Order: sequence, then C-alpha cells, then structure tokens
Amino acid sequence: MRAKTTPFCLLLCIALLSSGCASVLLTGASGGAAYTITNVAYKTISFPIEQVEDAAHRALKKMGIKEAGKKKIENGVEISATTAKLKIYIELERITAKSTKISVDAKKGTFIKDAATAAEIIEQTERILEGRK
Repeated sequence: MRAKTTPFCLLLCIALLSSGCASVLLTGASGGAAYTITNVAYKTISFPIEQVEDAAHRALKKMGIKEAGKKKIENGVEISATTAKLKIYIELERITAKSTKISVDAKKGTFIKDAATAAEIIEQTERILEGRK
C-alpha cells in the first residue's frame, strides 16, 4: 500500500509547494488563455499596452462589467472591476513596445475563482483589438 501512495504524495507535495508562477496551459482552438496554478488567466498579445488598455475598457463595458478603478503598476496598469458576485483584477504588463501580457483574476470571495469569466474578458479584448465582433 505504501509504495502506491508514495508517488501520489510526492506529486501532491510538488504541486502544493510550486510557486504561483507555475502554469497549466488550457487552450481552445483559437489559442486561448493559459492559467496559473491559482486560476489567473493570462495571455501575451501583439499589441501595444495603450491599445490593449483601451480594448480592455471596451470589453468590460460590452460585457456589462462595472469598472471600479485603475492604478499604475510596475511596467503597466491594473484595472479593477466588479459584478454582483465577482471582483475582477486585470493586469496589463508591457513586454515590448508592441506586445502586452494581459492577466485576469476573477474572484468569487476569497478562494473561488471564475476562470470562464477571466478567459472571456481576454477573448473580448482580443476581438476588439482584431476588429472582430
């Protein structure tokens, strides 16, 4: 019995002790967002941060999500937004002059995350940037 549980315990310990930067890639046919172990959706896109920020504001409005604030962070900006059940944090990080990393954390309370909403915010932002509806 012990020999069978040892590999499982080892994998569990590695997963729990891994840094928050570790990621699991979950993509669809369109090359969707990746997720960190803490269920934060992220994707790097080939547009300048100023255009991505404008598109993110438009995506939130299109989705009926109320913006709560904006603040500068190192190498970018963080946009906070809310719905009746979610607190949403969107980080835009300048990677180069022509590429931006977008990370979306949609929280339901302290521990529950809404990965679907986070991924949809990224998808809608991309659609706006690419001129798709």
